Amino acid sequence: MRTLQTLIALVLGLALLTAGCGPDAGSPRGSGAVASRAAESNAPSSIGASGPIGSALASGESSSGTSPDATQFQNPVIDRNYADPFVLRADDKYYAFATGDLTYNIQISTSDDLVAWSPRREALRSLPIWQPSAKGLTWAPEVVQTSAGFVMHYTARDVQAGRQCLAVAVAAKPEGPYVDSRDATLICQYDLGGSIDSSPFQDADGKRYLLWKSDGNCCAIPVQFFIADLSEDGLTLTSPARELKGLTVDQGWERTLIEAPTLLLNDGTYYLFFSANDYNSRDYAVGYATADAVEGPYTDAEENPILSTQVPFGSPPGDPAGPGHQSIVADDEGDLWLVYHAWDSGRIGDSLGRRAMWIDELVFEAGRPVVKGPDSDPQPRP
Repeated sequence: MRTLQTLIALVLGLALLTAGCGPDAGSPRGSGAVASRAAESNAPSSIGASGPIGSALASGESSSGTSPDATQFQNPVIDRNYADPFVLRADDKYYAFATGDLTYNIQISTSDDLVAWSPRREALRSLPIWQPSAKGLTWAPEVVQTSAGFVMHYTARDVQAGRQCLAVAVAAKPEGPYVDSRDATLICQYDLGGSIDSSPFQDADGKRYLLWKSDGNCCAIPVQFFIADLSEDGLTLTSPARELKGLTVDQGWERTLIEAPTLLLNDGTYYLFFSANDYNSRDYAVGYATADAVEGPYTDAEENPILSTQVPFGSPPGDPAGPGHQSIVADDEGDLWLVYHAWDSGRIGDSLGRRAMWIDELVFEAGRPVVKGPDSDPQPRP
């Protein structure tokens, strides 16, 4: 009888342990990724039913064992699945947009200080008829203000072609709701595997461009960055697509993939930030290239990658891993911040973890951009 009681106790103990260690849901990203629901139960324990995400105390103690004070914050600032984040500064607020999941088409949160964020909401309530009715295939939103209002460039699925393509939606207010009323894609390079990661850019002379990446990694086709002229209202391409000169997959750290272009003009030099390697791994990272003209030719930085992690297999949870899909925002003082997502070191990949939103300061030292991160310790607030 004692042996039977012992066996029953062991079985019950194992059942409870398994129930307490189930995987969190990840969001889709990249060709062939499986969409899964972002678990709301993953929100930090300090958040109430309607309280802000990512407050200065949300992350608890840092790896150094210290906690932030009132003048500091601690990453991640949105501690839930918030992949491919982009932050817009408008109307004295910050608006963080992110890839959708099985609950939202496009996620949006707001903040007064880049640190404490509101609960997420839906930015794109409905999808046009050429896109699937199911959620999970709307990615990488970026928003720009033009004469048309607030224009969102994002990635969506052409359901008939089975390819990810570029789409555009517009809203009267930065928080939306955004409406995509088109009956077709903005552009889609079907023969190159599709098109993803659109990023609008306005040059010093006011001319607008759109940058993006061909999605050839879906089907064993080499990927490439492209650029095209964008109308003043940001809604229409006004030129054919052109390859962005000088940028190819030619570095070991990039593996077989470059994506997520972010263009910044600083002191007369064009800095093209990009992410590379497998997003679904610990090896995802950020690098940059420079050029004297908006279309290049671009030259890879010798110090690439400038944002990466060294996380061995089997690492315990608690540290950032595989940072990437960056965007850049300036705070009230004009200081630049790199916004990006990162996995938890102990739970990497869509089937195990989630990509939380991080911010770290971006500074220029002797003409070279330097990212002060990934930094999980308390640091001064923006």
